[in-house]
Amino acid sequence: MVVRTETSVANSADSSDLSDSARAQDTESPDVFVPGLRRSIDLFRAFRVEQTDPNFFYTKLAQDSVAHVAAYEPLAGQLVVDVGGGPGYFADAFRAAGARYLGLDADAGEMALHGRRPEPGITIQGSGLELPFRSGSLDICFSSNVLEHVPDPERMGDEMVRVTRPGGLIFLSFNNWLAPNGGHETAPWHYLGGDRARRRFERENGRPPKNYYGRSLFPVSVARMLRWGRRHPGAALVEAVPRYHPRWARSVVRIPGAREIATWNLLLVLRRR
Repeated sequence: MVVRTETSVANSADSSDLSDSARAQDTESPDVFVPGLRRSIDLFRAFRVEQTDPNFFYTKLAQDSVAHVAAYEPLAGQLVVDVGGGPGYFADAFRAAGARYLGLDADAGEMALHGRRPEPGITIQGSGLELPFRSGSLDICFSSNVLEHVPDPERMGDEMVRVTRPGGLIFLSFNNWLAPNGGHETAPWHYLGGDRARRRFERENGRPPKNYYGRSLFPVSVARMLRWGRRHPGAALVEAVPRYHPRWARSVVRIPGAREIATWNLLLVLRRR
């Protein structure tokens, strides 16, 4: 059952982006985002143990993501909605940074993964295609690796823009289909087609994949969402970058064709007009 709720908040004071010099500060603190090669290597190592040590992986990813958001917007006192928040790792990281957090997920099972439990009043069951919040009521609308799991990604993006206040931040990232990991557990066979990859997984494992092509996993391209972000009438595109790449490798997003494979995970950062 989808729980409907409405959230109303006063607009917070205007804030400036983090200065270039502060972004470049070299530190090991998870509270400072440094898009260098060391970060990319550490994240890749974490991805390798996602199945065997999910607590380590998701905690590290959440801390990195929150530091990334904070590079665009100070988080203290801000109301953040996490679309597809899952079992609460991002909740821990956002609240540690001083944000007020609400998580939303369409799947109750996802909210109870790894022995964790949804928090009443903090975690809401609902759809990313119809966010249960008033227009302009949130400071930051965040979503990590959820867009490829909805059948209408532009609609989910539109909803994230709608619920964000003027001047507020939209932070939206997803695994693009033609990336090496685009088929999730069926990769790399998704390059031969999503249905074929899904059937092969079923033959090899005796069960369907969690991310079922055409039902809970959909092919979303970098080019498609770049068009959406650049043309959206309600928000200005601040940045479109490969989320996990070091700064010097971010220009791959500008190369048609190659970007569909090399980006791995596209991040779109927008400001609500």
